[in-house]
Amino acid sequence: MFETTVHAGVCRFLRPRTRWLSTGWNGGESRGPAAYNVTVPDGWPETDLAAYVESRRTDAGFDAAGPTLLTGVSQAHARRARLDGVEAVVTAGVSNPAALPVTDGEASDAGSDSATDRPAEHPGTVNVVVGTTRALAPGALANLLTVAAEAKAATLLARTGVPGTTTDAVVAACDPAGPRARFSGSATPVGRAARACVRDALLASLDSRYADGEIPTVADAPYGVVTDTRAVVTRL
Repeated sequence: MFETTVHAGVCRFLRPRTRWLSTGWNGGESRGPAAYNVTVPDGWPETDLAAYVESRRTDAGFDAAGPTLLTGVSQAHARRARLDGVEAVVTAGVSNPAALPVTDGEASDAGSDSATDRPAEHPGTVNVVVGTTRALAPGALANLLTVAAEAKAATLLARTGVPGTTTDAVVAACDPAGPRARFSGSATPVGRAARACVRDALLASLDSRYADGEIPTVADAPYGVVTDTRAVVTRL
């Protein structure tokens, strides 16, 4: 799906005339030849993201603008998985896990203001770029993104005990000139392959990033959050 090149901490995903849909910085839908995953340094202070991204892309020798994800994880830990015309590339770091406790029984009828959430202060994140050689219908491209996010959450929950971090992002892509696919749900060839690719690339990236087996928990991670407030639930 992608021709990938890594230079100066920037990974470029190259495929001409690609449709992209990004949840990352300056996201949304676009068309173009490239997308990026950029590793930022510890203590990263930047606030002008447009200038920073352009500078990093230029320093890496990449000309074309495109959807860009940011991460504190080295591109050395990026892992790729391919299956049936679908490809996923993942970088995974969980220094800022985001837990979502789920208790048995009925939900509380009262909201709570006892949130223990802390602001994210570190760019550790799970970034997923997933693409297919098929031409997806507009809704199917959006659904591919949700399928990838679901696979990411299920895999993280099984491996780390949390469904995500405070800064996770996904880019979904397809080839407008490929064979047309109207749907991309979990039971379709595209969705089934995407789930497997995201799962396997994510597990491999975690294994690389945490080769010592020390994956941070919410309790010991420096920037973890727990969403333990309760919403008000009523009948319609």
